[in-house]
Amino acid sequence: MKHLFQGTATAMITPFYPNGGVNFEAFGAMIEYQIAGGTDALVILGTTGEPATMTEAEKEEVMRFSVEKIAGRAKIIFGSGSNSTAHAIEASIKAEKMGADGLLVVTPYYNKCTQNGIYEYYKAIAERVHIPIICYNVPPRTGVNIQPATMERIASLPNIAGVKEACGNMEQICETMRRIRGKCDLYSGDDNLNLPILAIGGEGLISVASNIIPRETKALYEAVRAGDLARANELQDKMLPVIDAMFIEVNPIPAKAAADMIGLNGGIPRPPLTELEPAHKDAVRAALRAFGLNVRN
Repeated sequence: MKHLFQGTATAMITPFYPNGGVNFEAFGAMIEYQIAGGTDALVILGTTGEPATMTEAEKEEVMRFSVEKIAGRAKIIFGSGSNSTAHAIEASIKAEKMGADGLLVVTPYYNKCTQNGIYEYYKAIAERVHIPIICYNVPPRTGVNIQPATMERIASLPNIAGVKEACGNMEQICETMRRIRGKCDLYSGDDNLNLPILAIGGEGLISVASNIIPRETKALYEAVRAGDLARANELQDKMLPVIDAMFIEVNPIPAKAAADMIGLNGGIPRPPLTELEPAHKDAVRAALRAFGLNVRN
């Protein structure tokens, strides 16, 4: 299976009120900002959305709101991975029923299963849903790494649409691309590697920075697709300081602060995540201003 989406997807932040509830007015404004910026797909309740600290009722409310608000104007991809295969299956079935176009399923974290365990995890989920699945490989977060040979094996499952690669190892990503090319798609999951991953045949990217700069993120994708590497390099060079600022502390802390700075009301992170430290706020603010964004606070 291929082509759940082509182009750019934003790993959406979830704006919370200071008392902890979801700010749906702000979330709706963020969705409109993304669609106006040309974003092709919205990844909701992925790592950047902080689902680990949300209740099941809150997640359902976010999914329901998203489907109604987006109304077919962009692909909707809900995060549904877990360190429990049974829970991941349950979450994936629920996301499909709620109207997802596809799923982003992170590897089972903390348990540190074997490569065969990773395969069996995705196989079990794929057998229970009918919509496309993007595997999510992010070893710094999970403690496990989908090796290229394992991803090749997973790609043989009927509704595996691709893999979001955030391992940070370009040599590994190239080998994974070689093994899955023509079988399923590869998406960049590291903003600072968007250009090289697209250049080796990546179908698109799933970006944190595009919460803030969706138009430029889409322009980078389009430049690579058009074969205009000079333009793509120009865009990447301009975007890198903003990308670096988005990871000055653990994601999504800087992205939420940056959203506040440009008037999108990103809200505060949920504990144990904390608000961006003052010195880092100055650095993020400076990067946004240097990029040419209208920083309001």
